[in-house]
Amino acid sequence: PNLKGAYWYTPQRLDRIIEMERYLESLPETGKVLSIATTYEVAKKINDGPLSYVQLMLLASFIPDDLRSQLVSPYLSDDGRQIRISVRVVDSYKGLNRNQLLEQIRADMLEKFDLQPEQLNLTGAMVLYNNMLQSLFDSQIKTLGYVFAAIMLMLLVLFRSLPVALISMVPSLVSAASVLGLMGWIGLPLDLMTITITAITIGIAVDDTIHYVHRFHEELPRDGDYRATVRRCHGSIGKAMYYTSLVIIAGFSILALSNFNPSVYFGLLTGLAMLVALLSNLTLLPALLMSVKPKLRAGPTTNMAE
Repeated sequence: PNLKGAYWYTPQRLDRIIEMERYLESLPETGKVLSIATTYEVAKKINDGPLSYVQLMLLASFIPDDLRSQLVSPYLSDDGRQIRISVRVVDSYKGLNRNQLLEQIRADMLEKFDLQPEQLNLTGAMVLYNNMLQSLFDSQIKTLGYVFAAIMLMLLVLFRSLPVALISMVPSLVSAASVLGLMGWIGLPLDLMTITITAITIGIAVDDTIHYVHRFHEELPRDGDYRATVRRCHGSIGKAMYYTSLVIIAGFSILALSNFNPSVYFGLLTGLAMLVALLSNLTLLPALLMSVKPKLRAGPTTNMAE
């Protein structure tokens, strides 16, 4: 007979496992819960009552190999000393917070069933996915910090003016903040797709900002009039920014036709971020340049085109 795992086949231990199962099933975020006690519950129904210790030993010893591979082996460690409880999580549950759920399960299992921390180990695909998401959140903050610092340094080198560099950062900040704020408002969580939106938006939006400020730098020496310079910039580089941004928005919006929801969110939110960036570059950026009136390096006369 196969006695691996027979240690667990006593009425007291199996009843304790059943209590754990019932607790896990009581959580609104969970679905089906399976363990070696599932077989015991089926056997009780067939037997019209609890099984004796001897009956449990016979059950543990003489389960056919084909049934053992389905009913016992998945829920026991190789040496039979540890049990596994399989819990299905309803990923479509509204308001699912994976990290909070895992912390709740750990705390409740330790408290309700008098377990030691080393006796409980949460594993599985959801745990790995949650760990990945937590690392993404941490890396997102660091990445945005590094990106803005690098762009700020590049703008300082390019325009040689701290006020101009700070003003040039505003459209990217507004665009990224708008999209992240909208995601938080509608309750859309960060995942592998949506977490890349801000980085992509910043990279594309800053291109238009550099083009506009560089054109502004070339046009201003003509008459020194900031308002007239803005009009000339809108009539030249502004049109190019408008059409190129519309093409980019249309390109990302094609993803809305996808059957994969993360791709849909990615396409629509990136398109929205580019639209906000375009509006910021054509309204907020020139308004700041006219209000602050930063000193710009005079452009060469050969570049003073109409």
